[in-house]
Amino acid sequence: MVSRSAASHGAVDVFAARDGRILLVQVKSGKARATKEELEELVMWGRHSNGDAEVWYYKGRGKVVRRRVYAAKRGAS
Repeated sequence: MVSRSAASHGAVDVFAARDGRILLVQVKSGKARATKEELEELVMWGRHSNGDAEVWYYKGRGKVVRRRVYAAKRGAS
């Protein structure tokens, strides 16, 4: 499952879930950068949902730089 928050002004723009794993994404484009407060909130969402949290920077010409800011704790099953 994947969903996006249209015209998002929150910490999470896109979230995806599959096979018990969760990915939370904040998207930035152009010269925009995530602020310290946005990163802290995204990490909090990742921690509370036990999901991975990333910021994706669109650099132009289709290039995307992915930065993981929180990695979910995965237990041994």
